[in-house]
Amino acid sequence: MRPLTDDETRLVFEKLKKYIGQNLRQMVDRPDGVHLFRLHKERVFYMSERVLKLSGHIPRKELLSAGVCLGKFTHSRKFRLLITSLDYLARLAQYRVWLKPSGEQHFVYGNHVVKAHLRRITEGAPKNAGVVVLNEADVPIGFGVTARSTEECTNCGAEGLVVYHQADVGEYLREEADLV
Repeated sequence: MRPLTDDETRLVFEKLKKYIGQNLRQMVDRPDGVHLFRLHKERVFYMSERVLKLSGHIPRKELLSAGVCLGKFTHSRKFRLLITSLDYLARLAQYRVWLKPSGEQHFVYGNHVVKAHLRRITEGAPKNAGVVVLNEADVPIGFGVTARSTEECTNCGAEGLVVYHQADVGEYLREEADLV
């Protein structure tokens, strides 16, 4: 487990900033102690300093994870957020989308969000912005990228795409072996 290089840190922060914007500072400067980003087997982990010290006692080959896995680097060195980062994204997200129950099921099965499934959307969400997708009970079920701005959504038809699917809670079942 090693610290991120400058380029890796830049890629991770750019991706997180797309979803949480200026709230990224709350993730870096926390009042409850120092929290760090570490890389292990091409996956980026977010953990407290205490967890980092404790994980140092475990051999690298035997260590599966420590802290929360935010995402991983692809073979082309792009950073991809994983569903395990949803708790942090949901708490700090700039833009949110709420779905109807029928749309919730479609989204959890891995489909994009159409306007017919949309309950409401945060005002002022621009096109291609990162959004957290919630059900009617305000439970986060995934995240994605807006296909249209909030203003464009009012003018599109019922089958117009509103949010491109990125990750959802159904991945815990569909891709169980790949998450670890």
